Amino acid sequence: MKDDFSPRHDVLLRKLGHRFASPSLLTRALTHRSYGAEHNERLEFLGDAVLSLAISSLLYARFGESDEGDLSRVRAHLVREDSLHRVALALGIPDVVRLSDGEMRGGGASRPSILADCVEAVIGAVYLDAGFEAARALVQRLFGEVIDSSGVETWAKDAKTELQEWLQARKLSVPTYSIQATRGQAHAQIFEVECAVPALGLAQSGEGRSRRAAEQEAARRLLEVLKASDSPSGPLRR
Repeated sequence: MKDDFSPRHDVLLRKLGHRFASPSLLTRALTHRSYGAEHNERLEFLGDAVLSLAISSLLYARFGESDEGDLSRVRAHLVREDSLHRVALALGIPDVVRLSDGEMRGGGASRPSILADCVEAVIGAVYLDAGFEAARALVQRLFGEVIDSSGVETWAKDAKTELQEWLQARKLSVPTYSIQATRGQAHAQIFEVECAVPALGLAQSGEGRSRRAAEQEAARRLLEVLKASDSPSGPLRR
């Protein structure tokens, strides 16, 4: 794989704080499958696992009094797509990601899922290039400030849990979730899920790269509607 590094790659390398012994790993990490056969999906798979372990170790050290549920909730917020997307933007990955002409014209360089995948792939590349401690150090540089400057209470309960508790507090039945559609190939499916509260006649849809992610997004949207409309004598108190 040819490593066509530019000044923008130098900027990225400075932000990463890691010099690759094997630069081809970084090139692959920044290559979308639309660009060619030597793309970043295997590195993304690896990086996802490395990121989860690194974040877990950082949270374990930072929140010594927190239980497993709190730590899991914080980790879920840090490794979800929108958090990784923000990291990608801070690193300048839209400037260096390799996409096919068609994908580029279609806005692929600004697509959150593509950019989040690149962040995970870069973490996987650093792991292969220099081992877990180097990858953990990278994750600490990328997420350490957020972790150190906040407490567990900063991250609210996940949307599904919060929605269920909101409904139960009002003696309403728990919501139902149903898959409305799936798009894409098996390795990169997008799920569309509907979250409904039949007793209120309300429903919202959400999308995600997994059924669970789509359910969370649908629950979050429905919860926003419920909170905006809630009042002691309002229409939601049927």
